[in-house]
Amino acid sequence: MTGDLAVKPTARLLRAAGVLLSCFTALLGLLYFILAGALLGAFLLWPRTRGRAYALLAAGARRLAALERSRRSVFFHDRFPEHHASDQQVLRYLAARTYTGLLCGVVVGLLVFGVVLAGLLAAGVARSTMTWQELLPQVVLGGVLLFLDVQGLHSLAALDARLARECFGPSERELLERRIDELAASRAAVVHAVDTERRRVERDLHDGVQQRLVALAMLLGRARRSKTPEQADALLEQAHKESREVLTELREVAWRVYPSALDNLGLQEAIGGVSERCSIPIRMEYDVPEPLAPSLETAAYFVVSEAVTNAAKHSSAEDIFVSVKAYDTFLAILVRDSGVGGADPAGSGLTGLHSRVAALDGSLNVHSPVGGPTTITAELPCA
Repeated sequence: MTGDLAVKPTARLLRAAGVLLSCFTALLGLLYFILAGALLGAFLLWPRTRGRAYALLAAGARRLAALERSRRSVFFHDRFPEHHASDQQVLRYLAARTYTGLLCGVVVGLLVFGVVLAGLLAAGVARSTMTWQELLPQVVLGGVLLFLDVQGLHSLAALDARLARECFGPSERELLERRIDELAASRAAVVHAVDTERRRVERDLHDGVQQRLVALAMLLGRARRSKTPEQADALLEQAHKESREVLTELREVAWRVYPSALDNLGLQEAIGGVSERCSIPIRMEYDVPEPLAPSLETAAYFVVSEAVTNAAKHSSAEDIFVSVKAYDTFLAILVRDSGVGGADPAGSGLTGLHSRVAALDGSLNVHSPVGGPTTITAELPCA
């Protein structure tokens, strides 16, 4: 706590020094525009030399803009990432910076003038040459002018920061704050997606597997109470068929929770399992030369699985194309069906995929015009 209190006055002094320095750098900008206008004005008007003259003007402006960038870094601790602004952006920034800096110099001059007048007023009070009736209006007027000066300096400092941000890009602090907001939103979305997935698994178990197990128990009970061997055999055969269907449905639910083939056989075989269980023919391209991280394989599998499941249920497609390819820095996934289209990106299934992909800093896009086809693309960073 003591260290923070000690640092804050230093930071304020640095910022004040940066504001004062901006007045002098604005004078440099004004002198530059006057000299450059005098030397290059005629060449800027002549079409044949305009390009070269404009390039020279922008080159000098870039040097002054670099000086302003260094001022922001030293006195305001702004750390801007590498950003290549156009010549027009640099010239616009330098012109606006020159104007605001000169205006800031005027405000600082008025503030200094007010301080001098306040000193003279205090000296007059000390010598008892002024009455309270003469002093009070001047104190009120001086306080109002001081407030306006301080507010003007604060507004000009904020404008200076905004101009630098527009020219040099967001600072590292702003990028970090933006990243924190994205991670917070991503974490909330992942928690929501996990809860949604749990509810879906519970619904599948309750409405599917549990009902089949109840039917199986009833068949076995009827077989035990049957009066003839033929009736018992028929009921047992029906119960055996029901048990196989229960096992199949349990296997489907288990694959939707987490496919064991990912750990045992890898992503390609796990996606192949999706193709085998789908009622629609699937054509697949797989080009991933190296094993992927487990989290990346899991996300890629669920993107393909959910997209194929949605297509099989809702698209009325005749075939589905799946492509999984690895590039230098990302894994690209594409699922396209020949169905009727009209998929809702805000639906529960696709929203869950958005959350799962966003948790890995990836992107997911859904293009599904009415009439089809529906194309789902995802890019997952490998690094």
